[in-house]
Amino acid sequence: MHLFNIGYVIIAAVLWGISGGLAGILMDKGWDPLVISFYRGSIGFVGIFVWLLLHRKGNKMKYSTKTMMWSVLAGLAVAGNFSFYFLSISESGVAVASTLMYTAPLFVLFSSFLFRIETVTPFKVIAMVIVMGGISLLTNVYETGLGSLNILGITSGLLSGLSYALFIFGFKNASKEGSPPFVLSMAFATFTIVMFLFIDHKEALDALFSEDLIWFITLGIIGAGISFYLYIEGLKKTSASVAAIIAMVEPVTASLFGLVILGEVLTLTQSIGLVIILITITLLSRKQKN
Repeated sequence: MHLFNIGYVIIAAVLWGISGGLAGILMDKGWDPLVISFYRGSIGFVGIFVWLLLHRKGNKMKYSTKTMMWSVLAGLAVAGNFSFYFLSISESGVAVASTLMYTAPLFVLFSSFLFRIETVTPFKVIAMVIVMGGISLLTNVYETGLGSLNILGITSGLLSGLSYALFIFGFKNASKEGSPPFVLSMAFATFTIVMFLFIDHKEALDALFSEDLIWFITLGIIGAGISFYLYIEGLKKTSASVAAIIAMVEPVTASLFGLVILGEVLTLTQSIGLVIILITITLLSRKQKN
């Protein structure tokens, strides 16, 4: 079963990477990133909530206060992750924002050690450092000059990573007692309410009647509904620190999406970074299985 759970996390990360490519297409069409994020979560919420209603008789749903609190925290963390990530992109660029967001395993490992949630092994630490190095090569962050960095961009990037770590812990704890559909319904309902407060409402309304609506729907189904469902299933038997590192396959998928679909070209350095990430994640997955 451990192999299946790790597979769920990997598939979820792959779908998140594809979602990044779809979001990139919508941003190229001129849509505001926050509006894109809002529809990603809200459409995911609608799909999961409908599924929950249709299957409520055949499944014993648990609605404990603890499950609801962890689900709400997860929803707030997802909203924070999306918002801070896009703010970091606007201030410091994609390379810096992506690298800072994937400091999430650092926060997970530190929290695990501090609160004794799980054992922090040297192998996990080494794997995390190697994957972070691979991401730096993949995103070309080393080419970014110091003059283009600013405190707001760096701070928001780190906050996006912290939010990422929080939603990992939120979903993992919520899934201990609650079913994935219920947990996701609570989380994305919270996400939708919070994001609605910050988006451009006129643009959000325009999206409903635009020719790009199909892209928004696809993004919501893939990037929120299916992917997060698989991720929660995977977290049940996968430690938070390992899940955080394995989920770093997301930027690899996003890069391959850009290569195959958008016609982008990977440099030799980026290709080396991609291979480093894949090899390290494969080794970590095998060790977790054993």
